[in-house]
Amino acid sequence: MPGISTFLWFNKKAENAAKFYVSIFKGARITGVSRYPEGPRGKPGSVMTVTLKLGGNVVTLLNGGPVLKLNSAFSFVVTCGNQKEIDYYWKSLLRGGGKPVQCGWLTDRFGVSWQVVPDILYKLIKSKDPAVAARVNAAMLKMIKFDISELKKAARQRTEDRRQRADG
Repeated sequence: MPGISTFLWFNKKAENAAKFYVSIFKGARITGVSRYPEGPRGKPGSVMTVTLKLGGNVVTLLNGGPVLKLNSAFSFVVTCGNQKEIDYYWKSLLRGGGKPVQCGWLTDRFGVSWQVVPDILYKLIKSKDPAVAARVNAAMLKMIKFDISELKKAARQRTEDRRQRADG
């Protein structure tokens, strides 16, 4: 099977972005840097590409100039096991000028889109009970950064409502 990796086009901050990502994700590391040779593109000796290992994936960042722009049609998903992880990645990826978006999405200071998502969301949104899935979906759509306790609360809301009516 051929290798598949991610390739992102930056204007001129690929190396800064790579260092930023490596500082956030445990075990991430820069694995290579190539420089522009003499020629029509890029200043000779300046960084052309930076390759890194990020979450077990190979990611190459190119300083390709202003021709193409990053946008939210592509995003990295960071799946988190608890609220502490969500809070850490959310705060870290926003550091230095990132912008929160909606439903766990944010754009970092380099223009790369990220989704910081609790792993329990996948389970809740795929509930066999369509009412649970609908409530969780409605709660999710109101959130900027995900709050696991609020998602769980939305999932069990009907059960609590029934209990209150039975006790009432």
